[in-house]
Amino acid sequence: MTFLIGPATILVILLFVGALLVLMAYYPIGFLLAIWVVALVQSTLLSQLAVAMGMDVDHDGKFDRLDVVTAVAKTGLGKFLGFEKLLARMLREEARKAAAGALVPRRNATTAYATDGPEAVAIAKSIPYYPFKGLPRFYDIGGFLERPVVFQQIVDIFVARYRTLDVDSIGGLDARGFVLGPPIALALNKPFFMLRKSGKMPNTLSSKPYKVEYGQRDGLCIPRNAVKKGDRVLLIDDLVATGGTLSAGIECVKMCGGNVVECACIVELTFLVEQRQKFYDSLGIGDVPIWALISDKILQTEAKLPPGYKDDGEEH
Repeated sequence: MTFLIGPATILVILLFVGALLVLMAYYPIGFLLAIWVVALVQSTLLSQLAVAMGMDVDHDGKFDRLDVVTAVAKTGLGKFLGFEKLLARMLREEARKAAAGALVPRRNATTAYATDGPEAVAIAKSIPYYPFKGLPRFYDIGGFLERPVVFQQIVDIFVARYRTLDVDSIGGLDARGFVLGPPIALALNKPFFMLRKSGKMPNTLSSKPYKVEYGQRDGLCIPRNAVKKGDRVLLIDDLVATGGTLSAGIECVKMCGGNVVECACIVELTFLVEQRQKFYDSLGIGDVPIWALISDKILQTEAKLPPGYKDDGEEH
């Protein structure tokens, strides 16, 4: 679509940009208010200009209130004025509506909920770490499971992100994927299946043995009829580190003739990303997307250990 812009319009744009620069330099609150007014006006030309300038932070093709609040929440002044809480409230409301089918999410599974976003920062406070299984930081999702509001928020976020992704089924990895997967599958009205350790289910296919960050595993098993040829599958687990467990899950789905369209986790250990990518490339699965809501960079809640605490993890 071509827009014809006359001299008067160009002058208005120049004056507007100039005024914003002045307000930004001398009156920060005036700048924020000016941007807010633009969002409310929803002018087609100005909205397109804002999108072209990279201000469409949620990538929905338009500049609106959510973009404004997201941008402001990242500033020192925005944090002081409480915009982070406002943004988290707006995102939770959007997630609830999407989960209930009340709206089509404006963001798709590629752009929705960036890792370590405002909602992730809030949720991270409910995930403590312990010295466990020989690891100095073992992240425990039990922290948010005992907080129904936080648990529901996580489910709502996953549902909102994946409602637009055309999947046929959802697989949960042994064992925490069994906690997270079913409520998400129910909300999306998709079949759920378990990927379990060897010897736990009848009539299964098994992957090759695989390594995790704290030991060796025999392999994962998948029910023979869980995935049909050509099925698009979403895999869910609580944490991705070296990627060994997820790689076994991907192998299982491929053995059945299906395709993993994404692996979704709550936590990602970022210092292992490069190692994991090389490992996946060597297996021919380097193109499978992996998304996590939270990275280890913002997980700073150290668990309060009781007197006499002992690392009694099964492997060291």
